[in-house]
Amino acid sequence: MPTEQRLKSIIEAALLAAGKPLTLDELLALFDVTDLPERQAVRAALQALAEEYQGRGIELLEVASGFRIQVRSEFAPWISRLWAERPARYSRALMETLALIAYRQPITRGEIEEVRGVSVSTNIIKTLLEREWVRVVGHRDVPGKPSLYATTKGFLDYFNLKSLSELPTLAEIRDLDTINQELDLELPGITAGASHEPAAVDSESKPPP
Repeated sequence: MPTEQRLKSIIEAALLAAGKPLTLDELLALFDVTDLPERQAVRAALQALAEEYQGRGIELLEVASGFRIQVRSEFAPWISRLWAERPARYSRALMETLALIAYRQPITRGEIEEVRGVSVSTNIIKTLLEREWVRVVGHRDVPGKPSLYATTKGFLDYFNLKSLSELPTLAEIRDLDTINQELDLELPGITAGASHEPAAVDSESKPPP
């Protein structure tokens, strides 16, 4: 079994190289049977790394898909300048649709339209599916068998959440116009080792009156 310092270094190197969250089992799979550390030792190493990153430009965070090392969002204004093209911001219509799926899932497109009072652009659903923030989890047992939409682990990962229980309550969401800022959509924590690509935006949708 590696020493505590060696274990921390291996885990740190793996998280930096992976470019995606790694689960505890994936971290344990890095080791041979002869030097396999205890699960508790890996958790302790992760906690130690998280504490060592306090006050630095990076952080170790646990999200729905596992653990990852990322740039702290407070440094987004500087880090974003590494890329010539900035990520597009999302329309109010798209954010309202995503919020309804997150809070009322599983939900159909028709039910979303009923709540919002306007039709949902096909491009909005397409964008959410392409971003892998939502997925079809079934079909409502009514005429037409409309698709039921729910959020994904990718949605949780993007917004630095471990589970839906960490979403702010509806009472805490004061104004959908400010969701972009509150959830830091323009540039969330950047995963170390991962490339940053501009996000798709729904150009056809318009905010409801």
